[in-house]
Amino acid sequence: MTTLVESEEHKALRSAVAALGNRYGRDYLTRAVAEGKPPTELWSEAGRLGYLGVNLPEEYGGGGGGIAELSIVLEELGAAGSPLLMLVVSPAICGTVIARFGTEDQKRNWLPGLADGTRLMAFGITEPDAGSNSHRITTTARRDGADWLLTGRKVFISGVDMADAVLIVGRTEDARTGRLKPCLFIVPTDAEGFQKRPIDMELNAAEKQFELVLDDVRLPADALVGDEDAGLLQLFAGLNPERIMTAAFAIGMGRYALAKAVAYARDRTVWKAPIGAHQAIAHPLAQAHIDLELARLMMQKAARLYDAGDDIGAGEAANMAKYAAGEACVRAVDQAVHTLGGNGLTREFGLASLITAARVSRIAPVSREMILNYVSHQTLGLPKSY
Repeated sequence: MTTLVESEEHKALRSAVAALGNRYGRDYLTRAVAEGKPPTELWSEAGRLGYLGVNLPEEYGGGGGGIAELSIVLEELGAAGSPLLMLVVSPAICGTVIARFGTEDQKRNWLPGLADGTRLMAFGITEPDAGSNSHRITTTARRDGADWLLTGRKVFISGVDMADAVLIVGRTEDARTGRLKPCLFIVPTDAEGFQKRPIDMELNAAEKQFELVLDDVRLPADALVGDEDAGLLQLFAGLNPERIMTAAFAIGMGRYALAKAVAYARDRTVWKAPIGAHQAIAHPLAQAHIDLELARLMMQKAARLYDAGDDIGAGEAANMAKYAAGEACVRAVDQAVHTLGGNGLTREFGLASLITAARVSRIAPVSREMILNYVSHQTLGLPKSY
């Protein structure tokens, strides 16, 4: 059941994470970007406090909660100005997939470290020529005795320089049909044949983007996660949390920008009254708040459906939540900058950099156009255009 009112436990989690985020704030993240280093201190403290693994099973060092709880963590850190992008990847995608489908050895080897932040895993699905079409993935794994040999390329893979391993989406040949089917492999970043190259991004972020080259990377048999014949199910079990967490990232960013604009509009006086007294300023800010709140409701619905085991229902809701949050975030940031006028473009107020960052929530991990495609043919039953 989806409840419209948060539990006391969730309210307490919000408050505690907000306090942590506010101790670091936007200035901390800005310094990390300027120095070209990841937000290690915040990541480590969040891990020690149990926030990174709040969604992972208790028997492996996690909090025993779900994506509903983890999305609260990311949203509140974002609202404080210090979101952790790798929350989307390490505990939400990789941790979830391993917890649901991994072997006992894989769970014991990875989940405690993912939960306390001492280990980190990146996720590799995007390829140069595949775009949003997972059926065109060309990274392939072939058997060599008891081992696997993995070959291919990946692009826009976040945080590889911070990661101990990458959960790679590859394809193997079905012995019965000869067709390629998706499979998931844990690939250590120090494996022979594994190469990473940073991508030069205009977007300034603490977490860097990388291109990966996998040149006959030899992996043991137990690098395969889950059932070789259930790769698609396992893949989407990780992609739904990714969309939900991207929504949390966007909502947090939008809330941060909106709070800055509201504080400015309360105090900034040009004529006789604060500019926030004028409807031309107040109404767009109110609308931005409404849009963010509505997006959060859909995100909460998606998280609860996912945590309840309804993968199909969660798929639709997660896509809608990601779409709504991305749109709300872009509008909130744009209105915040516009409210401050010229000040909105200065380093002092720290909003201008969010103009580029907000666009990410419309583009990644799936574009808003592909979400509209999904809703049009999966929900509305309209014919595909591709």
